[in-house]
Amino acid sequence: MPHQARSHPAPMPFAGIGLGCDYNFEQWPEEVWHDDMALMRAAGVDLVAVNIFGWSNLEPQPGRYDFSALDTIMELLHANGIAVNLGTGTASPPPWLTHRHPEVLPVTADGTTRFPGGRQAFCPSSPVFRDHALALVEQVAQRYGDHPALAMWHVSNELGCHNALCYDEASAEAFRQWLARRYGDLDSLNRAWGTAFWSQRYGDWAEIAPPRLTLSTRNPAQLVDFHRFSSDALLECYLAEADILRGHSSAPVTTNFMVTAHIRNLDYWKWAPAMDVIANDHYLDHRLADPAAELSFAADLTRGLAGGRPWMLMEQSTGAVNWQPHNLPKAPGQLLRNSLTHVARGADALCFFQWRASAQGAEKFHSAMVPHAGTDTALWREVLDLSATLDRLGELAGSTVAADTALLFDWESWWAADTEARPSQAMRYLDQVHAAHRALRELGVTTDVVAPGADLSRYRAVVVPCLHMVSDAESAALTAFVQAGGHAVVTFYSGIVDRHDRVRLGGYPGAFRELLGVVVEEFVPLLPGDEVGLDSGARAAVWTELLRTTTADTVDRYADGPLPGVPAVTRNRHGAGQAWYVATALEAADLRDVLRRALREAAVTAAGPESDGTVEVVHRHNDTHRYTFVINHGAKDIEHPATGRELVTGEQVGAVLRVPAGTVRVLRQEITR
Repeated sequence: MPHQARSHPAPMPFAGIGLGCDYNFEQWPEEVWHDDMALMRAAGVDLVAVNIFGWSNLEPQPGRYDFSALDTIMELLHANGIAVNLGTGTASPPPWLTHRHPEVLPVTADGTTRFPGGRQAFCPSSPVFRDHALALVEQVAQRYGDHPALAMWHVSNELGCHNALCYDEASAEAFRQWLARRYGDLDSLNRAWGTAFWSQRYGDWAEIAPPRLTLSTRNPAQLVDFHRFSSDALLECYLAEADILRGHSSAPVTTNFMVTAHIRNLDYWKWAPAMDVIANDHYLDHRLADPAAELSFAADLTRGLAGGRPWMLMEQSTGAVNWQPHNLPKAPGQLLRNSLTHVARGADALCFFQWRASAQGAEKFHSAMVPHAGTDTALWREVLDLSATLDRLGELAGSTVAADTALLFDWESWWAADTEARPSQAMRYLDQVHAAHRALRELGVTTDVVAPGADLSRYRAVVVPCLHMVSDAESAALTAFVQAGGHAVVTFYSGIVDRHDRVRLGGYPGAFRELLGVVVEEFVPLLPGDEVGLDSGARAAVWTELLRTTTADTVDRYADGPLPGVPAVTRNRHGAGQAWYVATALEAADLRDVLRRALREAAVTAAGPESDGTVEVVHRHNDTHRYTFVINHGAKDIEHPATGRELVTGEQVGAVLRVPAGTVRVLRQEITR
């Protein structure tokens, strides 16, 4: 996929910590636009995203363009000192395109066509869609590439949010071409997919189709490859647009990722190098037991995608969303607290969907910076408070987050672990990733989230939750880290298959057997509601394993359940380091206990005190200062030992920093050398 990627991340297109929003001006009469300019200035808005869903307005009929409204908005924003994050407008095709070319519509795994009326009503592999989309991008890039308001380019919007997996004939042909490039010949593909099973051997490329729904379980290796292909197909859409934009403009180019609990179809480790700025959309998910913990994980993962450098929160909500079963508003103070959690974990810009709450359409009950009730509201006052706070924190822009612990996370392993036929449907990859990250957060440990095979040399400890699929090189990287003196904690169902989804024979955990000094003979999942006890008094559920040690020491054993007396937690000295194995899904407090012990032996430095998750302490630093964020999610005031200048209130702190319930404080300390 040739493209004009930049070798270094672009700086943020504003000074300080930016505040921005989506502005769907086309939903409002022109007189409102002028009122909004004044309100944006009052709110301290630095960056506005426009033309995200503008296709049908810009090109009302094929080849007939009307830029008059967008011209006006660009000039208004520029005249008011507001930079523009300009969308290419390709996120949803206009009705005329799907009417004239219904073949561009997406098709689901059961062969059902999905029709217009929502958004993203297109197949990513459709050549017709791509041709029309790129023609629009060319027009937009030519017209605005040197506009003084332009600060950055926004390709499409949340690519793959609804249409990541398409099973139509255009996708089938593109999938075959992708497979031919990947494998070269059919013999290699047949070996990779294990097609000797169930008489699936292919003798001609034309015989291969996307993994549409079958009467039985589908080929898991084919499913993983289809996920890879689909992620690449959408990345191709991005790259094609980005190449056009870069041909007309030097402004940075990006798109908004969806690093969040309910989106899993895009491998952002492969996408990140193509971005000039890493941007993410994140919304609190109240379907989860601990939405605030998931926010922190998503922020850490986004920072990992940015290579540890500052990143942009492209979308969040001021209050309720409209797409969850129960759409809860944010409590007083939560808007600021959630926003500064992103900043603490590396965000140098906070943007909202959207500026003004829509009066019509599917998102009319989605919150906004200007709510339906207007500016004489508590929500608007919280927006102004956030803006003023970000101004006071501007000096920490460009600083980075300090962490000496890493967590390995992998989208491909997610796809493989959560496949159709697995030992237990109750075992879900992301649940275990969240559990590990939550335990680290509650221990006060700041954690980088990195890809398998990443350079681990700067870390003291690495946590590897359920890394089911792993290559030889990736397992070797972890082994080398431990041999050199690092400490690793690996949890169950890790190292089981290679990158072709082929089981590593000789006993689980496959790729990590020697590192961990154990052999697992059999998985022994637990039924829903069942628990087991360990000798230490710990409790576990979901999963156990028939395990024997080879070189590892046993730390804890099952006291009851199907495997009494069998090791459940082990520790192995390997080279100069240690590797722990947790063969079951421990209760939260018990997983925290194991990690506490492992991190203590690794000499990991916690950023803050242990808590039940109601307190987060995170450090950012630059060459001259360290900035300590103390985030109090709880209902009681807390005290944190510290000295320095507190930036939110401007107070000088002599020995103890007091953080009232539900608030955030940011302490600046000089770095002495």
